[in-house]
Amino acid sequence: MTFRRARIYDTLALLTVMLVITLDQWTKSLVVEHLSPPESKPPIPLLGHYLVIEYIQNRGAAFSLLAGNLLLAVLIAAAIGVVAYLYLRMLNSGPLVYKLVFGLIIGGAIGNLIDRAHNAGYVVDFISFRIPEIGFYFAIFNVADACISVGVFLLFILVLFSGLRQKEEGSKEQGTTGSSTPPSKSGTIRPTEQDASL
Repeated sequence: MTFRRARIYDTLALLTVMLVITLDQWTKSLVVEHLSPPESKPPIPLLGHYLVIEYIQNRGAAFSLLAGNLLLAVLIAAAIGVVAYLYLRMLNSGPLVYKLVFGLIIGGAIGNLIDRAHNAGYVVDFISFRIPEIGFYFAIFNVADACISVGVFLLFILVLFSGLRQKEEGSKEQGTTGSSTPPSKSGTIRPTEQDASL
């Protein structure tokens, strides 16, 4: 890969981060403007009663996990550190798909961190998926949570298939090496002494 192409990939990753942050903050501002105070207005249906907009203030992690837990800050810091380390290892190198996936994760993390810094520790959540017929109510989340989840899932798939591909290539190379025989130095077979005496 050329240095110029690598720089273009890094630029696209940065644009992905900025796009995620912008979309996340814009949707949250709309929700706060039109649905404040939280949980005071009926949900707005997007897809019947299965996908609705419902404003809550989440003081936990993604999908309302670990609310009020002191480990939350440590887990968030560790996750950001791991993602930053992985990205720095691929700086000016690596395929575009990995850069875009990291852009989704980093953008989502920054979007929620902006919320926590601006809102005294809580995050604006508003996307609610539910199936009332069977009593299923998924945790309410936001655009940043969705980008982080999609990014982590895609990263897992990429790493998994990359590992499987390397394993298959390694087994093929071992099979080729084991079945190969050293070529003879000449194209003819020299007769043995017994054949020569006949």
